[in-house]
Amino acid sequence: MRLILFLALGLLLALPVLTVLGAWLGLDAAAWAQWRHLASTVLPGYAVESGLLALGVTGGTLLLGGGAAALVSLFEFRGRRFWDLALLLPMAMPAYVAAYAYTDALQPSGALQTALRAQWGLQGALWGEVRSLPGAMLLFTACLYPYVYLLTRTALSERAAPLMEAARLLGAGLTRRMLAVALPLARPALVAGVALALMETLADYGVGSYFGLNTLTTGIYKAWLVNGDRLGAAQLASMLLIVVSLCLMLERRAQAQMRFASSRAQSATDSQTQVLRGRWAWLANALCALPVSLGFFIPVAWLLRMAWLDARYSEQAWPWERFLNWAGGSLKLAALAALLTVMLALVLALTQRLQRGQSLWRRRLTDAVMRLVGLGYAVPGAVIAIGLLLPLAWVQTVWPGAVGWMTGTVLGLLWAYTVRFGGVALQSIEAGYARIPTSLDESARMLGASNWRLGLEVHAPLLTRATLAAALLVFVDVMKELPATLVLRPFDSDTLAVVAYQLARDERLAEAALPALAIVAVGLAPVALLWRSMKLK
Repeated sequence: MRLILFLALGLLLALPVLTVLGAWLGLDAAAWAQWRHLASTVLPGYAVESGLLALGVTGGTLLLGGGAAALVSLFEFRGRRFWDLALLLPMAMPAYVAAYAYTDALQPSGALQTALRAQWGLQGALWGEVRSLPGAMLLFTACLYPYVYLLTRTALSERAAPLMEAARLLGAGLTRRMLAVALPLARPALVAGVALALMETLADYGVGSYFGLNTLTTGIYKAWLVNGDRLGAAQLASMLLIVVSLCLMLERRAQAQMRFASSRAQSATDSQTQVLRGRWAWLANALCALPVSLGFFIPVAWLLRMAWLDARYSEQAWPWERFLNWAGGSLKLAALAALLTVMLALVLALTQRLQRGQSLWRRRLTDAVMRLVGLGYAVPGAVIAIGLLLPLAWVQTVWPGAVGWMTGTVLGLLWAYTVRFGGVALQSIEAGYARIPTSLDESARMLGASNWRLGLEVHAPLLTRATLAAALLVFVDVMKELPATLVLRPFDSDTLAVVAYQLARDERLAEAALPALAIVAVGLAPVALLWRSMKLK
């Protein structure tokens, strides 16, 4: 019975992914002709633009994230401790929020170009439109480099400093030490961080739609909502799912390689790090300030300016009552999603742990289901929305009244959020279970405890921190989620992310500043959690 419940929950969470992949089954000749038409017209453009965007983000995050991690981990200079933490701040900045700030600041009619033209007496635009493919590359790089920075910093702090010191004593110069010692040690972390950044880039809809890009994600929405082509949307979603799955496999393979021969983790304090003084220290501070300024300080400062100007000079009073409704609705929705997701993750993780003493096929089955459920975090919100709506369209032909329970309701949104962020909760809960010895389970069983009592009275108190961390991460991710919310939200309610997107789409950027700032403020919570868990060297 327990295994049946486990499989039912796993199937419920994996249904959108299976539905998208199953869109290729049972296609008739007309459907294949439609796919060939799609592949010969818009698909190459979607693939090329998505590929160029991914290529630019790869190079940018490697340069900014890897360079900042090397400076902070391998060198000592005044200000290093501050940048060690501040470089994580862009994790709180959704890319679509930064897009609103930079568009208002840098567009030809924006305040910056207008002031420069007036001062220099020039005519026309001083630089190109920020809403472009190169602009999106820079934007994603500035907001997503912390993935590379965090993993690379951890890898270098653990092993690179002692080995770099040994290489220096053997006469190797700085360039050779960086290329022959630090880079090979950091390579798995670099690959894993880039893979995570690429998954976020490919899953994005807010920036792609606002900048008018023709990526796979925006193509899914055009096929579904503009052209009414459900099958074409599912086929495009399957292409995106395959690409994202490859990125996930790359990330997991790189994470598996992040192992070292020594069982004792050595830090930069165990050996001498190279001290930078004078102009080199100033240069190191400037290089560390560049990415965090682009990804956090500048967009936050500009959003604050936009909100202040809108409050001061707007002829109409800001609808504070509506804003409070949007904020309250977002908080309630995020809290419900976090509660539901964490509860399901606890049930799944407990069931997997109880299968350790069972037969081999049971263990393999539960492990396969857990991997499939964990794939949800790598699946873009657009794919999940399509995966939920396709089976509901079939159900509508059999039971029309059932669709009303899932489309345009909180129930449908909660299902999508649970699928999307179940992997986040599972990772945290599984990490917590890894620290609980199995001897406690054996002792509880010898005392006559049932499985559910074991989970509630023994495991639950020991998983408190992991559970709270999982709930916090899911809460913040739901607050920032845009694609699935746009499609599945109730018709009489909006979240802060949807409101900010709609105002920015209508070129009401000043009004979009306040909800955007609220999203950033909530996003600082997991960054603070990381700050507390990281030990400065």
